[in-house]
Amino acid sequence: MNTITDFFSTLGNYITTIGIADAFDILIVAFLIYQLIRLIRKKNSMRLARGIVFLLLILWISGILHLTMINYLLRRAVELGLIAILIIFQPELRRLLEKMGSSKFSGLFGGDLRSFHTEGAITQTVLACADMSRSRTGALIVFVRDNQLSEPISTGTLVDAEVTAELLKNIFFVKAPLHDGAVIIKDGRIAAAGCMLPMSSNMNLSRDLGMRHRAGIGMSERSDAVVVIVSEETGAISIAVDGMLKRHLSTETVETLLRKELMPEETDVKAKFNPLDLIRGKKNG
Repeated sequence: MNTITDFFSTLGNYITTIGIADAFDILIVAFLIYQLIRLIRKKNSMRLARGIVFLLLILWISGILHLTMINYLLRRAVELGLIAILIIFQPELRRLLEKMGSSKFSGLFGGDLRSFHTEGAITQTVLACADMSRSRTGALIVFVRDNQLSEPISTGTLVDAEVTAELLKNIFFVKAPLHDGAVIIKDGRIAAAGCMLPMSSNMNLSRDLGMRHRAGIGMSERSDAVVVIVSEETGAISIAVDGMLKRHLSTETVETLLRKELMPEETDVKAKFNPLDLIRGKKNG
């Protein structure tokens, strides 16, 4: 009983010595560990994680037992392993750095106008996808968020035009010169068409997914973009976000998902505000 009391007493003393800087330090480390776990789960790299943990455990035991040679070799292996991890997770690390470097200050100015253009782009895209789904016209449409996608835009033909359903259908018309590439929509306008996108590196994708779907997933893996795909074979509409593909969506679901991903603040306000609450309030009053 005294041991437990001493433990909690010591723990209390440690807690009282924690300052603001210490708490901030702990939160940063906890966040980095959380992001690392998310990265490992997303890449399906549990075997790699178990291997790293096992290697660190052996390194710790060899240090306790004073196994000098084994400890030295394991330390060199860990150093090489860190370089290997950087290579394996290079796309994810690059994406994280791009997110950290993306400017959010532009959202302070002209936010309402940008939201207006984005809403119009979503509506016109849904209308175009509905028609292209019925005619089984393949389409690949990328919505830019924080990551600016300068490289993919540079591979296509600059357009800088208002998003309309007719324009999208004309671009993806089978005999149109730009129909094989992707359309990239930025700030509610078509920035470029006929763009080349990186293919997904995920080896576990279904074999029935074509080049458009793999390119759409690849773009969503390497950036925070939202990608809409219309299958040329089946006419099914899909959306790729964060490397995940949602397939066989109705036009209503497509519009809901696009609004949720591209206009999250407006979606949250609408979810919180219910006109019926005003009616109930008046009745109660």
